[in-house]
Amino acid sequence: MAVDMARAFLFVLDSFGIGGAPDAASYGDRGADTLGHIAEFCASGAADRAGLREGPLKLPNMSALGLLEAANLAAGHYPAGMPRPERVFGLHGAASEVSNGKDTPSGHWEIAGTPVTFDWGYFPADGDAFAPDLVRDICEKGDVPGILGNCHASGTEIIARLGEEHIRTGMPICYTSSDSVFQIAAHEQHFGLDRLIAFCQIVREIINPLNIGRVIARPFIGSNASNFERTGNRRDFSVLPPEPTLLDRVVASGHKVHAVGKIGDIFAHQGVSQVIKANGNSAIMEATLKAMEASEQGDLVFSNFVDFDMIYGHRRDVPGYAAALEAFDRRLPEVHRRMRPGDIALLTADHGCDPTWRGSDHTRERVPIMAFGPGLRARLIGVRSTFADIGETIAHHLGIPAGKHGRSFL
Repeated sequence: MAVDMARAFLFVLDSFGIGGAPDAASYGDRGADTLGHIAEFCASGAADRAGLREGPLKLPNMSALGLLEAANLAAGHYPAGMPRPERVFGLHGAASEVSNGKDTPSGHWEIAGTPVTFDWGYFPADGDAFAPDLVRDICEKGDVPGILGNCHASGTEIIARLGEEHIRTGMPICYTSSDSVFQIAAHEQHFGLDRLIAFCQIVREIINPLNIGRVIARPFIGSNASNFERTGNRRDFSVLPPEPTLLDRVVASGHKVHAVGKIGDIFAHQGVSQVIKANGNSAIMEATLKAMEASEQGDLVFSNFVDFDMIYGHRRDVPGYAAALEAFDRRLPEVHRRMRPGDIALLTADHGCDPTWRGSDHTRERVPIMAFGPGLRARLIGVRSTFADIGETIAHHLGIPAGKHGRSFL
């Protein structure tokens, strides 16, 4: 049953896993725990001794929403050094992923009620990532003299290593990771941002038969390896979800989906009423708060807070991740103040990216669920068997038709 004047706010803290995925070993991630290992690092005093931060991890608002209880459910222990609150507000629990992958589209689509049951295409980890015929086709159709990279790489590392050669030769830097992704880095001025976007669209068409999830444009600026810097003009070119998602159902009901950050790109702009771009967690929060104020009855505001993953998780920056979590936590009262009777806000994640883990890739983990709103009764909802329960909870709250892959916990 719909709630009078119901609105929904869904916030994905990109990569904020809480450990305990039952199938983690199948992904080489047994023991990965993004929250747990960040808390352990902070509690150990390692960051204090390095002069990077002070004291244990402090997330009082998310702790009051049930984060620590969710972590205990997921991983079997409470995060080190984090005091448990006297009282927990709202619904809280954890969820396991059933999709075949630990990538961004799979996690978000499953959150929106549509798990990925097929296998993504991937590029080989050893030798050249991209086959000669594929490279030839890309160069001919994309009108470039060649490509640089052609390997698995960290985005910041490969720009520092090949950026100057890219400027000199005009060859785009093409690389991949353990995700189903083809990434293209190019200089905004020397190569051109519009040209990069057009080139990515050409590559997207070429690799469609390979079932690669995303082509990502990674523009950067700077004059040499010492000052190259990626900009906020990133674009993701995703394949379409395999079936209608929560977003499609919201729009079909006559209401709007306000997509903040990279949400529009992740869903290939299907089921999106308004795309709101912003660069960095702080700007994304500001855009989210404005979208909340502008949203109407029946609307969904769907935001992705990308810095946790892109800047801190992949770069294995533990104190940076901790500080970003604390900064986000401090702003949660601003969200609460903008809520009206009938509203629901839900915090979750799409996968893990344990900054203490080997390599630089995502980690297979359970994710937290923290739901709150005026009149919403505090309750433990256990470990959900699929992220799709999140989308179905929002569908139930908004009074729109249910999907077939999850179950509401309201």
